[in-house]
This record gives sequence, C-alpha cells and structure tokens, in this order.
Amino acid sequence: MTARSTLWAAASALAFALPVVAQEATDAPAEGGPQDIATVVKISGIQWFNRMEEGVKQYAADTGNNAFQVGPAQADPQQQAALIEDMIAQGVDAIAVVPMSPEALEPVLGRAQEAGIVVISHEAASQQNVSYDIEAFKNEDFGATLMENLAQCMEGVGKYAVFVGSLTSQTHNQWVDGAVAYQEANYPDMELVGDRNETFDDQQQAYAAAQEVLRANPDIKGMQGSASTDVAGIGLAVEERGVEDSTCVVGTSLPSIAGQYIETGAIDMIGFWDPSLAGYVMNTVASMVINGEEVADGMDLGQPGYEAVSLDGKVIYGQAWVEVTKDNLADYPF
Repeated sequence: MTARSTLWAAASALAFALPVVAQEATDAPAEGGPQDIATVVKISGIQWFNRMEEGVKQYAADTGNNAFQVGPAQADPQQQAALIEDMIAQGVDAIAVVPMSPEALEPVLGRAQEAGIVVISHEAASQQNVSYDIEAFKNEDFGATLMENLAQCMEGVGKYAVFVGSLTSQTHNQWVDGAVAYQEANYPDMELVGDRNETFDDQQQAYAAAQEVLRANPDIKGMQGSASTDVAGIGLAVEERGVEDSTCVVGTSLPSIAGQYIETGAIDMIGFWDPSLAGYVMNTVASMVINGEEVADGMDLGQPGYEAVSLDGKVIYGQAWVEVTKDNLADYPF
C-alpha cells in the first residue's frame, strides 16, 4: 500500500464506516420545493452501483432534495438512453449519469440540456453535453498505479492480459491505456497478449474470458481487470486452475465483490474509489449548477478525496483512489 493511499485511508476512515460524511442542508431548494435530481447508472443491482445509491440517498437525507437513482437491468447504452428520456419527460431538475457509452448518450443528453435540465456525468471525461464531469482521479494515473502493482507482483517479467467492461467505456480504456503506456516505459520485459477482453460488466463473462486467456496462454503471469466484476471472474478462473501462486491479478473492484479471492490469494490487489462518495459529489455539483453557484479550481466539495479538486475545462478531478491487498482488506467493509 502506498504512502499516499495510507494517508487517504486514515483521513477518511469515518467515511467508509458510513456511506458519506453527513453535511448540514446548505443547498437552497429550487423555487417551489426541493430539487429533483436523478442519478442514472450503467446497470442496476450490482454491488458497485448499490454502493453509489447509498451516497445518493445520504445526499437526499442531508439536503432535503429529491435525489434518487435508476439504472437499466442490463449494461446496454440504449436502455440507459431510454431511462434518460423518461427523466426528461418527468421534468427533473438535473440528471447525474454514469454512461455506459459516452458517445451513444450525447444525443439524449443534448435533449436534456435543451429542456433546461442540468447534466453532470461521472467516468466520462470527454462527454460534451454536460455542465461538468466528475472524476475521482486522473484515469491514466490510476491505470499506471494498477500496472505498477501488477508489475511488482510479476517481478517485471512475463505475459499479461487486460479486461474492460466495454470497448466503449471511456474510463476503462483510459485505465488500460495508462497501464500499457506505463508498462512499455518502465517494464520492457513484460508483454501484453491479445486484444482487450470485453466482459460487459458481468462476472460470468469475465470468468469465461479469463478461462480462454489461460487456455491460449498457459504461461501467462498477469491479468488486469477494469469492470468491478472483472477481477472476481478472473480470480475464480485462476483459483479453479490452481495457479494462484503463478498468476497475478489486479484491477478495479470493491472488497464486497473481490474480497473472498483476495483472502485466498487468487486476487493480489484491487484499486477503487468509494462509489457512494462519487454519487454524493455528483448530486452536490448538480445542485450547485441549478443554484447558479461557481465551481472553482481547488474548492472543497465536502467528501474525502474531493477536498481540493482540480478543474480542467468541464472536468473536475479528485484524489480519491485507494489500494487494497490482503493486508488492509479489513479496513474497507463494503
């Protein structure tokens, strides 16, 4: 665990014990009553977005605004677009969205803005039809951190494979881009094999893809996942083949998803940011825009990792990642 993540974990221990740091209700409600803010996620029912919903609900409780979360039953950009159309028809004040495909959502988000609805995105730094995009950190830096952990585990030598939830998911591909660039610059004796394995944010598909990678490359030494369910699927495949000691697995996930495989050694490290904090911050910024408040470089958005954000055009960057191994798994009970 790095010194940076140790300091972050110590500073935010209470935030992980509760969904988010409770705040006084300082947001001024829209004329005529509370603001209606809809958070639209990639897919409902998976633990990552269940955790995000905790933050959305906490924001609603803290502020009195009508903040709620919806998502499609499948990770499908068209289903997500249809939900956004529903929110437009309902006349919500703001939409906070985690896009499955930023490009696919541009038209419907444009219609939302034309209807006077504030749009805030997350995990979509290139999204155009938004007021702001919230990023927990600079994605290429996070990808490089995942690769450094993978390289240390692999001792800087051997073949590795990469997985993404979707080939159109901007953040997943930025993490892989950052990881591969870092590997090429720092670990020339490592070799990326194959294309990016697409898993559709589905643990079973990640498991099947990992099995195929292991069959095609019996000497593979490492795998890096991007969707929260990737490393769990990979870990199961590694565990079934009994290659935990010879295969390194790192990626983005949550302890509640990947913890059992971290404990057995099938997964060596996960990195993540707390989705509940991201959900809370998206809603906070949405309310600020509704109220005509300025979003400024260096400002404190009130949650751990977002105390001194940096602003680059429409993109708001926090410093909110954490690294977890077997040694500190118990510190993150969600």
